[in-house]
Amino acid sequence: MTSPPRRERGAAGGPGALDRLVDATPDRRDRVVDAARVLSIVIVTLWHWTLSVTHRTADGSLVMPNPVDAIPGGWLLTWVLQIMPVFFLVGGYANLAGWESHRRAGGSAGRFVADRLRRLSVPTAVWAGVWLVGELVAAALPGPHRWMWQWFPGYLTPLWFLAVYSLLIVAVPVTATLHARHPAGALAAPAALIALGSVLGRGLDLAWAEWVTLALVWLFCHQLGYVWRTWRLGRRPTAQRLAVTGTGLLALVVLTMFAGYPRSMVGAVGDAESNIFPTTAAIAALAVFQLGLLALVTPAATRLLRRRAVWKPVVAVNAVAITVFLWHMTAWLAALWVWERLGHTLLPEPTAAWWAQRWYWLLGPLIALLPLIAVFAPVEIRTRGSSRKSGRRR
Repeated sequence: MTSPPRRERGAAGGPGALDRLVDATPDRRDRVVDAARVLSIVIVTLWHWTLSVTHRTADGSLVMPNPVDAIPGGWLLTWVLQIMPVFFLVGGYANLAGWESHRRAGGSAGRFVADRLRRLSVPTAVWAGVWLVGELVAAALPGPHRWMWQWFPGYLTPLWFLAVYSLLIVAVPVTATLHARHPAGALAAPAALIALGSVLGRGLDLAWAEWVTLALVWLFCHQLGYVWRTWRLGRRPTAQRLAVTGTGLLALVVLTMFAGYPRSMVGAVGDAESNIFPTTAAIAALAVFQLGLLALVTPAATRLLRRRAVWKPVVAVNAVAITVFLWHMTAWLAALWVWERLGHTLLPEPTAAWWAQRWYWLLGPLIALLPLIAVFAPVEIRTRGSSRKSGRRR
């Protein structure tokens, strides 16, 4: 989404910077979109910290299974808590808003893509650089060394999202133009291709079709974000918002109860396959369902978000969203280091003792994350601000 230039100048300021950001919010801004982004970041972070049964294997590596299978009806919770589709819904909304503003100002497609990619790539490059330097230093020390991706590949989880989202940004000049000219067709086309890819992948066992479907599902979610913005779904009559929700829910039920897709929207112990990787048609249905839920709560949520005490933390988290996304697992590893130095071990099953330890895996990583935000959030803020300033100069 676009926001007034004042917001970026305030973001890098002193003690009153957050208040200036809050005061700069225009009345026309759809605050539910901002809140949805914050909700996504918070759920992903807390899930990785507290609801993954992360433990060491026999060779000391870390794995991150989900406890969904151990919770009666836990799969149903994933229909709300598998929040990755919302990331792409919000991304589609924001990218379309930015594209429209950029084109009104006479900007080129190449500059738009470059500015958007810079906002992701610079903070990511800093994150990767810090870890690479740390790895090289560790490798140079005496004794055996295992690279991070060897003993904890789950740490690299953020990279798949950033890679897919970056490709969608590159495609915005094309996808946004198609949406403007043929809004229904631009959404129906990836939906039809997802159905075809599912038949080829699941029915004919063609592995390449499953990976093509993965890309199409996230493209579909991104296009749904366009629809969210241009059709103003949150302001539609209740019956229409219910219809969107019901369509997504019906598709989920059919796919998971009758078409053989896993009921859980996250990888679960015991499931022969996962809906999330490679991404299946069930995630596309989940995106429709979750968009409907967001549309349903929009009137009430908008009223709530106009309260300063509610809106202020939303603005605060949005200002550092990429930083939190990139560094939250580093904070978790810091908490793990303390945990193991105190003589504790990671439990491999979600037992009563495991649940009793959740308080630490909330507070420990949170305490470690705060200084990381203080150090690295200015990179994100300045990068976003420089993109906006270059746009204003043009």
